[in-house]
Amino acid sequence: MTTPPAPIAESGPGDPLPIGAFARRAGVPASTLRFYEREGLIAAARTAGGQRCYPRAALRRVAFVRVAQSVGLSLQQIRAALAALPGGRTPTQADWSALSAQWRPLLDARIAELERLRDQLDACIGCGCLSLTRCALYNAGDAAAATGGGPRYLLAPDTPRTGPGRP
Repeated sequence: MTTPPAPIAESGPGDPLPIGAFARRAGVPASTLRFYEREGLIAAARTAGGQRCYPRAALRRVAFVRVAQSVGLSLQQIRAALAALPGGRTPTQADWSALSAQWRPLLDARIAELERLRDQLDACIGCGCLSLTRCALYNAGDAAAATGGGPRYLLAPDTPRTGPGRP
């Protein structure tokens, strides 16, 4: 009976992690880390052999980016938030509280938009226009085209609708 090999230590608790170990720990592919680095969201040091290695504190920055992306923030918004931190440091709990308070109105607007979409999804595609039979009533003569492209009734719910009983 053979025993499995012991796990290989990645490094000490304060040591930077090579990209592969950092990617496993952060839960993202190495390509994502390289992308985040190109976008200025994280920074890597280079070993004498030219390999990327990341300080463990960058794990919080990656977590911050992933959470911010998951709530629908753009990379530009995330980059601006991280750039506003003194000395490019990792966000603290106080930083996260302040940033999340700033983002709350944006998230509330997105939630309202999703609720509006959910509530109208079975009746109308927002006049993009794929529902020709129904839209002949609600969007006679493609009047929604005058307000812009795409599903106007969902993107701009204040768009006036035409048709029977409508102005």
